[in-house]
Amino acid sequence: MDFTFLDLNLIWFVLIGVLFSGYAMLDGFDLGVGALHLLMKTDHERRVSINSIGPVWDGNEVWLVTGGGALFAAFPDVYATLASGFYFAVMLLLMSLIFRAISIEFRSKHHSPAWRQFWDVSFSVSSIVATLVLGIALGNLVMGIPLGPDKEYAGTFLGLFNPYALLVGVTTVALFMMHGAIYLCLKTEGEIHEKVRGWINNCIIFFIICYATTTMATLVYIPEMAEKFRLSPVLFLIPLVNMLAIANIPREIYHGRDLLALLSSCVAMTALIALFGVGIFPHIVLSNPLPEYSLTVYNASGSQKSLNYMLNIAVIGIPFVLSYTVAIYWIFRGKVELTADSY
Repeated sequence: MDFTFLDLNLIWFVLIGVLFSGYAMLDGFDLGVGALHLLMKTDHERRVSINSIGPVWDGNEVWLVTGGGALFAAFPDVYATLASGFYFAVMLLLMSLIFRAISIEFRSKHHSPAWRQFWDVSFSVSSIVATLVLGIALGNLVMGIPLGPDKEYAGTFLGLFNPYALLVGVTTVALFMMHGAIYLCLKTEGEIHEKVRGWINNCIIFFIICYATTTMATLVYIPEMAEKFRLSPVLFLIPLVNMLAIANIPREIYHGRDLLALLSSCVAMTALIALFGVGIFPHIVLSNPLPEYSLTVYNASGSQKSLNYMLNIAVIGIPFVLSYTVAIYWIFRGKVELTADSY
């Protein structure tokens, strides 16, 4: 099919946002479960925690791979700049994701308490580090990074860990912890369920404090992120939906509607990514302090022919990814039950 009559650059910007939103919603809760893992005190509780995500955690990461592949195909200059400029951060993220996987698989291989404690700590720490790195990367994209005329990152690794980026990183950890606590509440029952229910309000409070602080810092230090919302008041619907979704979470938890609480959390996460996308558009990588070197959806994209070709592949491929995701969650619906085959 020929889609060249459309703004393919904008379509791919939105599509990549959708893919990363899917990753945030799905892998977000299992990263959150990992961040909360050490709050489980007994071996039984920790096994329930791991097995709540056991059937789905690796499938969730398909969305990260798909999003990264789409970024490479549609905006190769952006992919190259971020992969080289954030090289050590990317390696840290990959190592964290690898250690999460190893921890899940190795924990149950030996009954020694010391063995299991080591992998429990590894699972939790790697989950927090991976989430923090993702948030720090997001914060740097909002602030902008120093780029040269050759589109190469001109800063240092330590320069990525500026106060604003760290604040966004901590906010991301808080968001995923809230999301993970809701998911655990949905998947558990009995004493563990009641224990996790008690965590949710604290996680929500932690997230709201971080979110409010980040919002104020953004409006003060990066006011251009709000410019499009001032020019187009209809866009204010996005933060409104975000606030209503967050406010609805404790209401649904109070009434015992855990699935609706999780869906509200998903809506809030999607709205947050939409706020980010609207704020930075048309930039993908903002150059700071020399904005003329910024990478945008128009100067950093592939050719129109390649964008059209990849969109045809996406139209065919994305429904398969969605179908796989829906099927897995349908098959493994219900509460966690530990068996001889469990982690």
